[in-house]
Amino acid sequence: MNVLNKISDFAGKTFIIWILLFGVISFTAPQGFLWIKPYVSILLGVVMFGMGMTLSIKDFQEVGRKPKSVLAGVAAHYVIMPGLAYLLVLIFKLPPELAVGVILVGCCPSGSASNVMTFLAKGDTALAVAVASVSTLLAPLLTPAIIYLLASSWIEVDAGKMFADVMLVILIPVILGILVQFFFKKQAEGAAKAMPLVSVVAITAILSTVIAASRDLIVESGWIVLLVVVLHNLAGFGLGFLAARLLGLSFEAQKAITFEVGMQNSGLGASLAISHFSPVAAVPSAIFSFWHNVSGPLLASYWAGRAGDGPAGRGLQQQKKGIKTEEIG
Repeated sequence: MNVLNKISDFAGKTFIIWILLFGVISFTAPQGFLWIKPYVSILLGVVMFGMGMTLSIKDFQEVGRKPKSVLAGVAAHYVIMPGLAYLLVLIFKLPPELAVGVILVGCCPSGSASNVMTFLAKGDTALAVAVASVSTLLAPLLTPAIIYLLASSWIEVDAGKMFADVMLVILIPVILGILVQFFFKKQAEGAAKAMPLVSVVAITAILSTVIAASRDLIVESGWIVLLVVVLHNLAGFGLGFLAARLLGLSFEAQKAITFEVGMQNSGLGASLAISHFSPVAAVPSAIFSFWHNVSGPLLASYWAGRAGDGPAGRGLQQQKKGIKTEEIG
């Protein structure tokens, strides 16, 4: 088990390397990855089940302790990212399938990587977990509704079917994971240690099949989509930080809200795009998954390096003896 845990930990820390490696392989040899396409929803469900196993009652108690901060994070996420996506597709005049794909990414809940980035940046990790959890639980309602509102002028959107799909691949697996963790705590803790490996394999497989199925489009318009994705992510970080600052939240909370707004569950975006639209619409999700795993760690490293600056940082330094930081799985 120790060997498996070490492999899992290594996979989680080197996630970006596997994304890059298999992205190149699936781009150069697409036929070897197309068979994964029918299993995308199942793979995402497994990832979300693993996320559920890492959650506990105390994660949701943060909502009661800091309702203003949690509400601000969730509201900012579902307002800023869809709004930015809509503006960007108008500005760059993207074709319908790519436009829907960008909007789809913007309407997804927070990605679980945002919690890890908050932890690394010495932000309010408990708040980050609460915001990510609430945004995920609201996804079956908000994601289809906002996509219908913003994208139906480009392409037909079946919000009812999308609601059912998000329930199946997000909400139900997360709830099952929470129940397993609650009733079989000891066994779940052991299994959760292997989830980084499972998540890396599943997400890498999803993104590989998206790249394989959309190879020609990536060659044709990959740079413009990359530019849109980069602007989407960076503007999300900036506006998320600004929103938290204007609301008077602590600097640690500002960091958490920044990551929760700017980082998306791009696996869900890819799954919904393939199921409801086309592999072309999944391209922005694939590129977003790669990019936010570059920008997120860079921002987290910058903030971690400046953790000693300012009153909040000096306070943390004065208190760091005897404080145990909980590791994020």
